[in-house]
Amino acid sequence: MLKYLVTLLFLILTVQFAPVQAKQAVRAQSVRVKEKLLRIDSSNVKLRSFDAQKLKAYSQQTDFNYDQIAPVDDSLWNQFWAWFWRQLTGITRVNYSANFFRYVVISAFIALVVFVVFKLTGVDFKLFMGKSKSIVIPYAESSDNIHEIDFSTEIDQAIQSANYRLAVRLMYLLSLKKLNSKDLINWQPEKTNQTYIREIADPQKREQFSLLTTQFEYIWYGEFFIDQENFKQVKNSYDQFNTGML
Repeated sequence: MLKYLVTLLFLILTVQFAPVQAKQAVRAQSVRVKEKLLRIDSSNVKLRSFDAQKLKAYSQQTDFNYDQIAPVDDSLWNQFWAWFWRQLTGITRVNYSANFFRYVVISAFIALVVFVVFKLTGVDFKLFMGKSKSIVIPYAESSDNIHEIDFSTEIDQAIQSANYRLAVRLMYLLSLKKLNSKDLINWQPEKTNQTYIREIADPQKREQFSLLTTQFEYIWYGEFFIDQENFKQVKNSYDQFNTGML
């Protein structure tokens, strides 16, 4: 019986003092770590002071004067944009019940301002509306009409009315007619211009007609503006090509 009581007392003392010993070990270890990390600064501290004369000299220099307000460009253009942004900010601050209506008002206001600015600066609105209106021609490109067109009359009328794009188109069709009459190509309405170029066996004529085709497509389909001086050069190229097939 006494043996069991001694054993029980030993277990109780072991359980009671074990955490205390562990805590003491951890506390001792943390103290040693702090001693390693914390070092007392034993260096001499040297007090410094600013030179009042030098500070005064710097304060009198304009380069170090940051209180100056930059001059404002009060031109009419800047006044307009300042007014524009004030109005836009005022609109966005209004508490509308529907956000959609607010965005519609803002978009319409911006569109109106942009329209007015473009009008004042002379911007051509055709740049934003795609291709210009197509020119109505009194014939179609078909195998029947290409042989019935009076090219001499039609070309002269186009030149007299300063419709140089249409004149170039007619001269190109005339070249196709001459190539077909010389059996250099087999003209068919479903063929493309590139097909006609490949059908020409003569390398020199094929190169010349290729240049005329590129020129024609750029002027007609690309709606390139051509004036009288440029048209004279284009007409000279067609005249030389057509004369060479006589």
